[in-house]
Amino acid sequence: MGSGGVLADMRQKILTADSFAVFALLVASLFLAACSSAAKKDPGLGVRTLDCIVVERQQSAPGSSGTSRSYAGTGDYKMVFETKEGEATARYTLDVTRTQWFRFPEGSHVRITLNNNILTDIRSIE
Repeated sequence: MGSGGVLADMRQKILTADSFAVFALLVASLFLAACSSAAKKDPGLGVRTLDCIVVERQQSAPGSSGTSRSYAGTGDYKMVFETKEGEATARYTLDVTRTQWFRFPEGSHVRITLNNNILTDIRSIE
């Protein structure tokens, strides 16, 4: 009966060691998966300054559906900017103020500042 207890004890130690090894592999694979997915960064995040041309201006009517400030009675104003990014031509449609909308007609050369793809500044380039 003494030898049966030793065998059972050895089996228990082997099962515990195997369980620990499987657990360690699982934790390591989850860690590697988390590290590899964290390396992808959105290129639109952060502050960027772009030299653009105003190619289109859009205005929605006051109180129309889809306007965020329909209670203000002026509607929403948007501008479409075109710029070169490397070899590609990029177009951005961004919300602007009423003053900016009137100040920069189509064809205006402007420098825009984006913070996380939100327009923070427009300046004329001469």
